[in-house]
Amino acid sequence: MTVTPSSPGALTRLFGTRLPVVQAGMVWVSGGKLAAAASNAGALGLVGAGSMKPDLLKHHLELAKSLTSKPFGINLPLLYSGIDEQVKVALDAGVRIFFTSAGSPKKLTAFLKSHGCTVVHVTSSPDLAKKCEDAGCDAVVAEGFEAGGHNGRDEITTLVLIPQVVDAVKIPVIAAGGIADGRAIAAALALGASGVQIGTRFAATVESSAHDNFKNAIINSKPDSTFLMMKQLVPVRLLKNTFYEEIKALEARCAPSEEIAAHLGKGRAKSGMLDGDLTNGELEIGQVCAAVRDIPSCAELVARLEKEYSAAVAHLHPKL
Repeated sequence: MTVTPSSPGALTRLFGTRLPVVQAGMVWVSGGKLAAAASNAGALGLVGAGSMKPDLLKHHLELAKSLTSKPFGINLPLLYSGIDEQVKVALDAGVRIFFTSAGSPKKLTAFLKSHGCTVVHVTSSPDLAKKCEDAGCDAVVAEGFEAGGHNGRDEITTLVLIPQVVDAVKIPVIAAGGIADGRAIAAALALGASGVQIGTRFAATVESSAHDNFKNAIINSKPDSTFLMMKQLVPVRLLKNTFYEEIKALEARCAPSEEIAAHLGKGRAKSGMLDGDLTNGELEIGQVCAAVRDIPSCAELVARLEKEYSAAVAHLHPKL
């Protein structure tokens, strides 16, 4: 069978994984334990570097290496300071799969490629995806408006975004945003994606670094429990809580971005997602959280995704 950029085989060959599934690198959620468990299950696990200091990042990379012999990678949001130190730590640890996000793909791609790395950039529009390809990226994650955490400003949903990105580039496209079961994986591949990136569903797993309070908040959420906020700063999809209501009130009276940034302060995401403060913490999660109803192990989750995918494909009628 010929392996084309739009086939799942292109992605498994690129990463050396069994499945064309990526566990998203989520800040304060995707530590070494989760990345290793996802990789052991057949997906590509990612350590979410986010705001990790170099020593903490080194710890999680070493932890992942001690728990799996499978390929795993790292997600580096480019908006954080100290990115050069994080890159050095990752390279020294032997990491050669980098997912970058929240910044220009030109910033690190050439440098990482010169060190023999595979580079994937997260994007939210066809035009930006083309810039990633031109910058030398090996693949792109096309992330729809439904996704949790930091998001695109254009509010393009996954169903609309994926085929447009597939048509815009020749490199493999990884669909993200609103994917939590095998049916959604089948839909993404039908739209031309080579694979999927899954965040929210992996956040609510046994191996996730998220606090139990946050995991339970995810599985008890409703379809209207999230909203995209702080578009004046960096758009982020949040689970509704007291902090969300405070930001909503500031935005309703058109508060300047400086005031919103001051209210956000520092450490909000850590206090919410890692430490479990469901009142005042920043709880980043995807819109699909309402479909998440349990906390399985990564092995159980991936086996379920495969079973659901097979059932979805079998359900498709050969003729419309």
